[in-house]
Amino acid sequence: MTATIRVAAAPISWGVCEVPGWGRVLDAATVLGEMAALGVQATELGPPGYLPREPAALRELLGGYDLKLVGGFLAVVLHENQRNALKEAEESAALFAACGGEVLVLAAATGLDGYDERPKLTEAEWAALVDTAGKIRDIAAAHGLRTVLHPHVGTHVEQRAEVERFLADSDLGLCLDTGHLMIGGTDPVELAQRYPERVGHVHLKDVREDLAAEVRDGRLAYTDAVGRGIYTALGEGDVDVASMVRSVQAAGYDGWYVLEQDTALGDSSPDDVPRRDTERSLAHLTTIIDSL
Repeated sequence: MTATIRVAAAPISWGVCEVPGWGRVLDAATVLGEMAALGVQATELGPPGYLPREPAALRELLGGYDLKLVGGFLAVVLHENQRNALKEAEESAALFAACGGEVLVLAAATGLDGYDERPKLTEAEWAALVDTAGKIRDIAAAHGLRTVLHPHVGTHVEQRAEVERFLADSDLGLCLDTGHLMIGGTDPVELAQRYPERVGHVHLKDVREDLAAEVRDGRLAYTDAVGRGIYTALGEGDVDVASMVRSVQAAGYDGWYVLEQDTALGDSSPDDVPRRDTERSLAHLTTIIDSL
């Protein structure tokens, strides 16, 4: 029997990113229209300012494309200025909840622009990070949302040791982002098998391990790796996406699978590249689902 799996997308697959100077940004009508045409059921919100932040306007916009809201990504500094982090979390959680969202995807931002540099935290700053994440979990829960911590390149939870430490120090679930975990040195399949109860959300990516190794070793900046095609359509890179999906499904995961290939569009990049890559990813995921 074919499993019932909820599939969503995210604007970053169309090059829409919060990082200044990331690349050319396609308009929302194009992005949402292509998502709907591909048959995905929902979207994450995308970076602040890309889609409306007023609930009625956002509901109307997404409804026009028959898309639901999964929730959204919140990259915020957690290790200092807790009051500001909690304020941002309250605003995002209220918006997500008002528009039918289910999950707040939290990342431990450094406070720097982009994801190419990562200052080291002190023990006190790490403790503050964990404490603030817990308070954000409580804020989101008050709005009926789950909070997951997203291990992400260029944040303070990136490398395998940091992922393991966060799992030990916090009770938050994880956003199992197959690409960012692999780039950071964590096997996403093995992680999902060891901590099935901590998988609270899934971002499906595929990556080229040769470029991931260069990023891990500090020989290639993350932004440059994206430009060189570190992210591929599902099934065309080195992540064992099929095994990961089978593992989390067997463990009872019933959340969203968000197709998310971090893309940066150059001035000469064809507009249809994101749609074609997402279409190939969706076809590969459909094959996996049909085999379950």
